[in-house]
Amino acid sequence: MPSTLGVLLTFLAYIIFIFIISQMTRRTDDNATFFLAHRASPWWVVAIGMLGDSISGVTFVSVPGDVVHSGMSYMQLVFGFFLGYIVVAYVLLPLYYRLRLVSIYTYLEKRFGLYTYRTGAVFFLVSKLFGAAAKLYVITLILQELVFAPLGVPYSLTVVGVVGIIWLYTQRGGMGTIIWTDVLQTLCLITTLVLIIYQLSSQLGLDFSGMIDVVRHSEHNRIFVFDDWGSPLNFWKQLISGAFIVIVMTGLDQNMMQKNLTCRNLREARRNMLSYGFGFIPLNFLFLTLGILLVYYAGAKGIALPEKTDSILPYLASSHLGSWVLICFTLGITAASFSNADSALTSLTTSVCTDLLGMDMKGGKSEKDLRHWIHLGICIAFALMVLIIGSLQQTSLLKTIYTAVSYTYGPLLGFFAFGLITKYPIRDCLTPYIALASPLVSYLLAYMLELTLGYKVGYEILLFNGLFTFSALWLIRQRDGKKVFV
Repeated sequence: MPSTLGVLLTFLAYIIFIFIISQMTRRTDDNATFFLAHRASPWWVVAIGMLGDSISGVTFVSVPGDVVHSGMSYMQLVFGFFLGYIVVAYVLLPLYYRLRLVSIYTYLEKRFGLYTYRTGAVFFLVSKLFGAAAKLYVITLILQELVFAPLGVPYSLTVVGVVGIIWLYTQRGGMGTIIWTDVLQTLCLITTLVLIIYQLSSQLGLDFSGMIDVVRHSEHNRIFVFDDWGSPLNFWKQLISGAFIVIVMTGLDQNMMQKNLTCRNLREARRNMLSYGFGFIPLNFLFLTLGILLVYYAGAKGIALPEKTDSILPYLASSHLGSWVLICFTLGITAASFSNADSALTSLTTSVCTDLLGMDMKGGKSEKDLRHWIHLGICIAFALMVLIIGSLQQTSLLKTIYTAVSYTYGPLLGFFAFGLITKYPIRDCLTPYIALASPLVSYLLAYMLELTLGYKVGYEILLFNGLFTFSALWLIRQRDGKKVFV
């Protein structure tokens, strides 16, 4: 009961701080504030917030747990992430700032036409709704198991309550509020991670050099995999896949780019991108170090670990590591999940308003009222998606999310690549069919490669998907049409 009370009080205290920051930073209730915070955010504030947004609650539990099966090979993907951040900073950001976009998918309309524009926006909406809901599922499930289930609260009510809290503090300020609440959330996340590692090492009687020795001699410390080309963990597969995952999940994602576009100018936005991209490397290494320490702790104490790797950290934190670790864990995962969910809901609302309904930042009272209703509707759909995901059984949500977005973001990768590399116009009305067919063709190719050659396709399915979309656009290009320069 003391642990349950401590978790509940930690959660409530965190929510109070979020609402205080929300009230302090909410200047106006107009579209300019909600969409892009008047393009006046300090780059370093955005960078700190985006670091927490990129982590999410899924990373908090999946990355340490994945050490059991994959060692520290996740770092290969992280190194690829940084290459992707460089591409976004020097290829995509200049385009978005030159066109002064609110929604990045407006580029597709300028380059190709209305059908491609709407198709790109819809694929983003589907991808982000699933991905962000899967990440929020982690925090709602853990809060349910640790706090609300013992009190007799049904899981559905926990989900509605959490989404309702996010709706309350984002409905008016939008990005103008989230830019600042994300700073608190990131600082809480990093502090929590360090404190859990410290508490864990203390219980094991390890000083800093002792922790290094544990990691160095662990059977799970392997980072680089060069000797097995057929493995999804192969270095080159992971490195290249990581770069393209960032290009699509950051550079072609309205959620992440909307925060970048709140910076004052391109130079500051580029600083933001490179700074938080580099910070992602040591932060993920700490998560993997935590995973090795957890496995070592379980072995030293004779504790049987759960088969579901996402459950390892929650299980040890709630049952074996003591009240302080449990409270720290609750704070960290709440901060990580809220940081991801609040910006996702805002970007989804922005995309519906600007891409599907044609709103702009100068909208009047009627458009502002409509935006409020759309934001509420997105929150309801978000809560329903969390409940649907909760009915699925997955051993690693992080892998599930990356695999899913490899299919749904593939057409976006193909659209933007064709638009930037070539100047051909296309038969715009055919792009919705291409976007639907490309993931199906990619899935069939992956199935045939494994069946005939024993080659198991990993996250590189994203590359196949984008390549098929690019090739199909090449086939429907208008060779005699006037070249398009955007």
